[in-house]
Order: sequence, then structure tokens, then C-alpha cells
Amino acid sequence: MEKGVNGENRLSAATDVKQSPSGASDMAHIVLNFDNNKHASALYGQFDENLARIEQKLGVDIRSKGNQLSVKGDAVAADQARRALDYLYELLEKGHELTPSDVDGAVRMAIAADDQLTLPTLERKGKVAAAQISTRKRTIYARSANQDAYMRALERSELVFGIGPAGTGKTYLAVAHAAMLLERGLVERIVLSRPAVEAGERLGFLPGDMKEKVDPYLRPLYDALYDMMPADKVERAIAAEVIEIAPLAFMRGRTLRNAAVILDEAQNTTPMQMKMFLTRLGENGRMIVTGDPSQIDLPSNTKSGLVEALQVLEGVSGIVTVRFNDVDVVRHPLVAEIVRAYDRHGSGAGPKGRLDV
Repeated sequence: MEKGVNGENRLSAATDVKQSPSGASDMAHIVLNFDNNKHASALYGQFDENLARIEQKLGVDIRSKGNQLSVKGDAVAADQARRALDYLYELLEKGHELTPSDVDGAVRMAIAADDQLTLPTLERKGKVAAAQISTRKRTIYARSANQDAYMRALERSELVFGIGPAGTGKTYLAVAHAAMLLERGLVERIVLSRPAVEAGERLGFLPGDMKEKVDPYLRPLYDALYDMMPADKVERAIAAEVIEIAPLAFMRGRTLRNAAVILDEAQNTTPMQMKMFLTRLGENGRMIVTGDPSQIDLPSNTKSGLVEALQVLEGVSGIVTVRFNDVDVVRHPLVAEIVRAYDRHGSGAGPKGRLDV
């Protein structure tokens, strides 16, 4: 029996497990009862689309009848579905509106908790517990095991590397964490930076002054900021230089104290630029470096500063590296398939192909 936030019974579950002659559990039938019809309806989704999504991903059969769910299938998969549903119901109780990505994330987290198990078990496992980042505008929950590890690393470490393919939330979560630190008064400002490396273009040929030339490269950082904070507050903070968004070249010679500093697209730094950036970390500073070593736009004879830094700094105390993969992609499902296809292509992609680090 699970308890709600005020102590009332909000969900009850009954489990019937049929065992094979060897004693290992084969099939399970789990019945879940929810006490809030509104939350139950939101949990199921329009035309039960959320339930269908869980069925597809875990290979179980889920039937709804009012505020009661019946889950049948392999014992491990059925229990994973139970924990995913329980977690999603808790999000609804906290006022969160479910999206397909939330459902996918709950399933990923439930599966990740079982990764070390070799045999099904009758014992009910603990709840899915996902790390979260809360700002005044929204709360973000981890949607994969690596996102969870990344968010926890951001909490405890002063220098974190987030490495992996597009769509895994590296930059988005880094900006969210920085916004949270600023709101709580744990840092005095946010500095967001990217190397202005052109993919087939030259900055000099672009119209406008330097700010207008580099703004397109920094747009993803702006987008993440506006997701975390009200637009008027972002604009005031940028005007007051509490939030600074600048190309990497503007970091030279500075010491960044009491600041959350993010370097995005770090695979496009040179070794000298990366060393320069890392040594900007000042007192009470937090630094987050994100990048994808498979998407290097530097000239073919130039080594990536990110690749070198991961090698040089391996094992250094106080530095945490979290590596994402295609399983962590939280954008459109096709993005994960695209990442897998390019990984399979491997070295055949030529000089711009994947670099393993």
C-alpha cells in the first residue's frame, strides 16, 4: 500500500505471480487502484495513449476499468510497469502535466533500476526516484539513468563534463541547474559560452556587428534560459550582466568567481582554448562543459580540446564526467535512431566521423 503526500491511501496494488517449475517467476498479474479519478484519467492519457506507450515499450498488457488498472505480463516487465505508473501518478499529484517524454522517461528509469538483476523476483522493488531541478517557472525531472547521474553530479561537483549525442539534454539541464543556482542565491551570475566555429561559413561574411554575428551560435542557450525563467527576468538579467552570453574568445584573462559557467559545444574548442576556459574557474564557481565528440567542426588537422581534456583530466579528483548515449535521447524517437545509424556507420563517415573517447 502506497501513501499519498498527506498520508492518505492513494494507490493500492495486488500482485499474483505464476511460477515455473524451476521456481523462477514467469508471469504476473498486478492490479492497481487509484483514488483520484482526475489523476487516473491524466495518467492513462487521451484514448489511453500513455498506457499503450508503456505496453509497447515493456511488452505487457494493461487494461483500464475506471480508476483500476490491470497489468499482465512477464513478472519483471509487469513490475517495471507498476513502478513507472506509480512514479507518473506521483508527478500528477505534484501538479506536473504528463508528456510522452515523461512516460518514456519513467519506463527508462524503471528498467535502469533492474539492470543488475539476473533473475525475476517476487520482492517488490523500491519506487522510481528521479533527480529534479526546480526553478520558479518549472520543475524538470530526470528521464534516464544518465540524466539522473548528471543532475546529481551537478549538485555535488564544481566541474562536470556532460558528453554525448544531440537530444540527450546536456545543455538544457546545465542551463536549468545554473538558473536554479542563481534563483537560490548560490551564485551571483551565470556565464554561458560557446566557441564560434563555423560549419562551412565564415563569421566575417555574416551581416551585423560582432554580437549579431555570434548570436546565432548562442541561440540554444537563450532558448534554454527562456524555458527556465520568465522572459522579462531573463532580459533584465542580461541587461544587468547578471546573465552573460558570450563567445569563448571573450573569456580570456578573466577569473569567474561566484558564477555558474557553462561551455557548450566544447568539441569545437582547440586544446589551448579548453585549457584557457577551464582555468577561468574562480572561488565559489561552478563549471559545466558539454559537447559531442562525434560532431567536431574543427579543421581536420586540429585536435579537439574536449577530446584532449577528457584524456588529460581522467582520474582528477573533483571532476565528474557523465557520458550519454542514444538511450538517453529525449527528443523525437527518430533522433535516437539517427544517432544509432551514425554510430553503426562509424569510421566510414570519413574525417568528420565519430571519435571514441
